[in-house]
Amino acid sequence: MTTVRALWRHPIKSHGREALDQVTLTEGATMPWDRRWAVAHEAAKADGSEWAPCANFSRGSKAPGLMAIEAQVDEANGTVTLSHLDQGSMTFDPDGDVTEFLDWARPLMPENRAQSARILRVPGRGMTDTDFPSISLINLASGVDLGERMKTDLSPKRWRGNIHFDGLPAWQEFEWVGKTIRVGTAELAVRERIVRCLATTANPDTGKRDADTLGVLNTQLNHQDFGIYAVVTRSGDVKVGDTIEVL
Repeated sequence: MTTVRALWRHPIKSHGREALDQVTLTEGATMPWDRRWAVAHEAAKADGSEWAPCANFSRGSKAPGLMAIEAQVDEANGTVTLSHLDQGSMTFDPDGDVTEFLDWARPLMPENRAQSARILRVPGRGMTDTDFPSISLINLASGVDLGERMKTDLSPKRWRGNIHFDGLPAWQEFEWVGKTIRVGTAELAVRERIVRCLATTANPDTGKRDADTLGVLNTQLNHQDFGIYAVVTRSGDVKVGDTIEVL
């Protein structure tokens, strides 16, 4: 039986993750509060009027220290609390004055990279890496297999996915592309495999690059993919422990 083992959202793109017990997915939308905001760097062309590619934003592929941030959302007040091993914690409103946030995050940004400048939000559209409102799914068995190939323990948090599941053989999730799955009471159409970047080489607990995930994917599996992207085609509720089935 294929079973949901964890649910995650990332309120500010590349700046923290938050575990959930349950969530309501809406047709045609990202997971609520997932990538709701994105941190544009000083060279960004994005203006917040529409979705923009990830190259416009501060992210873990360029600044591995960002991978070690934890997040917690206060939905009633619209605030986000971020925590980091080296930076401590801070709470702020991403729609308000973000000066304190920029000061807090600056030590995590390499000096030779474009520095974070402002936070953008496109109403009704999470700033996913895809140009469509995606939900990302991670097969825990694939992570175990990759870790065994690398002779190390790879945390599932390294992949920044929304839905973690088990009960499926490693890499078999790729066979879901083009199919519809039911997760809890929601239905999702699986669109494509996720091509991975340097962000996955960083340890999500330390923010240090410590694993050549891309090299092993390419040399041993002949691709650079991990996880799958899907879109919600039928609204419904999903909770940890729910089953996943292919329709």
